[in-house]
Amino acid sequence: MTHTKMEITRRSLLQAAPLAVPSSALGRGVTAPSDRINVGIIGVNGMGRGNLANCAKHADVVVTGICDVSTDRREAALALHRGTAKGYSDYRELLAQPGIDGVIIASPPHWHALMAIDAVKAGKDIYLQKPMTLYPDETLAVRNAVRRHKRISQVGTQIHAGANYRRVVEWIRSGKLGPVSTVRTFNVMNQGPEGIGRAPRENPPPGLDWDLWLGPGPARPFNALLFADSYNHCSFWAYTHGWTPGMAPHIIDLPIWALELGVPEITTCTGGRDVIQDDGDAPDVQEVTWRYPKLTMTWSMNCANSFAYDFGRGKPARRLGIYFHALNGTLYSDYSRHEIVPEGAFLKDAAPPPETIAPSPGHERQWLDSIKSRIEPDCCVDYHYRVDMAITLASLSYMLGRSIRFDPVKERIVGDREAARRARPEYRRPWRFPAEYV
Repeated sequence: MTHTKMEITRRSLLQAAPLAVPSSALGRGVTAPSDRINVGIIGVNGMGRGNLANCAKHADVVVTGICDVSTDRREAALALHRGTAKGYSDYRELLAQPGIDGVIIASPPHWHALMAIDAVKAGKDIYLQKPMTLYPDETLAVRNAVRRHKRISQVGTQIHAGANYRRVVEWIRSGKLGPVSTVRTFNVMNQGPEGIGRAPRENPPPGLDWDLWLGPGPARPFNALLFADSYNHCSFWAYTHGWTPGMAPHIIDLPIWALELGVPEITTCTGGRDVIQDDGDAPDVQEVTWRYPKLTMTWSMNCANSFAYDFGRGKPARRLGIYFHALNGTLYSDYSRHEIVPEGAFLKDAAPPPETIAPSPGHERQWLDSIKSRIEPDCCVDYHYRVDMAITLASLSYMLGRSIRFDPVKERIVGDREAARRARPEYRRPWRFPAEYV
């Protein structure tokens, strides 16, 4: 930046380009003269629309770029931000737009790693929807790219911002329950034998770039169910790795946070597609065991039965829960409530511990504040890679049909060359895995 440019006044900047000056324009950690954050988004279906609305409602946010491979979805989002936002079908063109501070990445999961890395390379801070990635090498590549390019990141596990999770963390860290030996986590539903159904063979609708939707994923004919939304995405293995990456980021986040867990040393995942008959191919049942030093954590996923122990039964519904089994008692929790079950007289003090974890301003708001302050938010990639690696190792174990051993210090798979090779995805040409970050 030249001396002349540095002497531009606040008033002249506001008059010249009130929406295009990035918040980093005057140096890292200093907001633009307008005090506004310029936000772009890649993917405006479902959660993407929600994330964008949660950002755009703030007075210091201007939406300046909207990208989606569907013209209909893109135009619907642009209609809400006329006069400030430019539309794109190719995310690389959005990332090349000058003046964007942060990018929400809410594309289908098979795109997350590549888009996140391209975004931070382009100097953008990122709000990355879960699952962060699908393969262990992608997990490391995204984390390393964020570190190398010194960007702010937040993964879209918004349940982390809720008050209930904070109270659970305080309970576990208080020591009142004693050492925790086992954590059990689960997510269940009942889609019925027809699952999400079957779609007729048809061409992509006008205005949809289906080849770009597929991107680095395998080529396949258009399927309206696959294209529909993130719920349906989880039935198709190649693009999501199923419901475990779809929901476990929200759920195992709590024990990893409360117990300050690292990356598991041994991961075992089994299951199959045993009941549901639809267009999908992802497992309808999975069981995962993660072994940490002095702790075992399990995960159960079922799409064909929604019995949920203390969290409900009877009429089919999506249900989830987390159980902390400790020496003096058990704490069980879902998103909004938790209860303590004492182990007889072992639990000496059943009074809730003091509230020491401050309330969150909201998951998206915290990300926006971090763009200004350059202080990492709660679910930055550097934290969340521990959640993501547990899940990507589970998917790899499922694909191989055997346990995976991982060295958390050297950050590599131990004693299994095939597993190490398959930890890295093979992207469809011309897309290339960013190996320089692993």
